[in-house]
Amino acid sequence: MALKLVRVHADEADIALIKEASGRLGVSEDELIREGIHRIAMACRVWDEPFIADEQTMDLGEAAPTSNRPYSA
Repeated sequence: MALKLVRVHADEADIALIKEASGRLGVSEDELIREGIHRIAMACRVWDEPFIADEQTMDLGEAAPTSNRPYSA
C-alpha cells in the first residue's frame, strides 16, 4: 500500500493520548494514527454490493414483538 503524506490539525489532548499509547504499546505514533485513519475510512465506506446474496441467507421468521405484551399469532 502506497502511503501519502497528509497534514492534519489535532487536539493537544488527543496527541498526548496517542503519545502515551505509543509508549505503552511499543508502536510508533504514526502507526497509531494510520490505524485510526484506516478504521474511520472502513467504517464510513459505502458498499456497492451486498456482502452476501439473498440466496445465501436464511429466513429466521418474523421479527420479535416490540411491546411488553405477549406475542400472538
